[in-house]
Amino acid sequence: MDAPTSTEATTELLKRLLEILDEENALDRTGSKPVLEFVYPEDLQIIVCILSVLNLHLKRYYEKFNLQRKLLPIELTDEPASKEEIETVIRQTIRYSVKTFSPHFHNQLYAGIDEYGLAGSWLTDVLNTSQYTYEVAPVFTMMEQQVIEQSLKLVGYPPLPEGDGILCPGGSLSNMYGMVMARYKMIPDVKRKGLAGLPQLVCFTSEAGHYSITKGAHWLGLGTDNVYKVKCDEFGRMRPDDLQAGIAEVKRQGHLPFFVNATCGTTVLCSFDPLPEIAAICREENLWLHVDACLGGTLLLSEKYRDRLKGIELSNSVAWNPHKMLGAPLQCSLFLIKGKNTLHEANCVGARYLFQQDKHYDVSWDTGDKSLQCGRKVDGAKLWLMWKARGTKGLCESVEVAMSAVEYIPPSMRTQEETQEWWDKLYEITAKVKGRMMLEGTLMVGYTPLSYCNLGNFFRMVVTCQPPPSNASMDYVIDKIEELAADFEGCQEFVVGVASDNRNSTPRSRPSQPGIRLRSYPPPLRWLHLNVLCLILERLRLKNCTMHERKDQNESNLGFCELPSSEEDN
Repeated sequence: MDAPTSTEATTELLKRLLEILDEENALDRTGSKPVLEFVYPEDLQIIVCILSVLNLHLKRYYEKFNLQRKLLPIELTDEPASKEEIETVIRQTIRYSVKTFSPHFHNQLYAGIDEYGLAGSWLTDVLNTSQYTYEVAPVFTMMEQQVIEQSLKLVGYPPLPEGDGILCPGGSLSNMYGMVMARYKMIPDVKRKGLAGLPQLVCFTSEAGHYSITKGAHWLGLGTDNVYKVKCDEFGRMRPDDLQAGIAEVKRQGHLPFFVNATCGTTVLCSFDPLPEIAAICREENLWLHVDACLGGTLLLSEKYRDRLKGIELSNSVAWNPHKMLGAPLQCSLFLIKGKNTLHEANCVGARYLFQQDKHYDVSWDTGDKSLQCGRKVDGAKLWLMWKARGTKGLCESVEVAMSAVEYIPPSMRTQEETQEWWDKLYEITAKVKGRMMLEGTLMVGYTPLSYCNLGNFFRMVVTCQPPPSNASMDYVIDKIEELAADFEGCQEFVVGVASDNRNSTPRSRPSQPGIRLRSYPPPLRWLHLNVLCLILERLRLKNCTMHERKDQNESNLGFCELPSSEEDN
């Protein structure tokens, strides 16, 4: 098929794409359609091999037997495909892809997207420009500045120009920006002279912190051995006392501490580090404090929940991913910083072919030289259109709806005794339940072990703002997992072994287990489904699992949300 060469042809292609998306239920939010139609990689590869040998003259045969519905022609060829073949590929791509729009997709830290964000994403792709200069992106430059300005306000940083920020391609790079800025702040000459002759630089993050800090240490030439992993408490939060001790130890070794990464919303437990205490240590030790709020930063939009990030205004820089909980289209990640012109000073190299200083407009609108990248997508427009359409009040409401679902606990799951056999059973069946879940395609929830907490496999369920969750969608997860695990008891073929060091080790104090004692656990951004299998074990009637009534817990931290009556404008 020849590529479209006219406006009419392009418009027709895009209209047809919308029709196909509708026909294939790609945007369905009812939950009545499968989340995925799983095919093993080797099967897709076999399909590709078959297609490479099929002669085009045989097309009538696989059309007759409807085989085109089961074939995904991934192989690229010399000859152009026909219009019909392109449409088939589009349909098959949709059919065999994961439907993140489904209310039953809880597998990652992102899910479906806000419809205004989707419109903004399509708009940026149609206009296909780069963010580096006002010259080629006048409207998008102003949109990005407004998003940064409002985000600085959310965090409690000074407004532009005393505060600054940039849109980045993901949280990992946003965190790396923090590391670069911290290093430049401590040793400005490192930009010109490099690391040779300097004391060994050491950065600090918690053992629950995101692995991007370790990767950043590699990319910045610090070495991964110079990432100090600070121990966490029983709730997965950085321990300030261990941070203080680690800084002292690094100094005794003659090394130079320069950067501390605190986390608001860790990847697995969604723990929030104690920022005021960490900030006090950083201030005393003259260290840069960066907050990875990629996941938890969305709570800043809600007056009810923003206290989870108390002290974030004391930091030097922040990373926030609206493409996670808030539902902006991937990718949409912000790096925010205190300090006038600091981003530009640290990153500029003055490429004269692009950033001429004698342009006919105010060149301060050319933001590209403060960025690591040259070409940069106009990601701010996606969040801007969402924010413009919803207002801060609407975004707040979506956060609080999601949090109300997080805090929902079915009555039958509130009275379970947590014996060692109870926990071992959870660990053993989780991976197999996940496998069945993928093959059936009606639900997607991720799972993970957590070695530093001595936990085996457990479900890590994520709740986001898009599509809006409900108590019914929470019940669906529990009912579906119960159904998938219904025949595990007594079926040795489905038992999953856990690591011997985990099975034979002495159990930790069980109050630290997330989810089970949710009312006493620091309210997370999303609840973790260690507890999701409580109902399974109840139905399996485990002999050693006795029921008891749990005492009423303090409800002050985990009440259902009421929308604020704030009259503040957007």
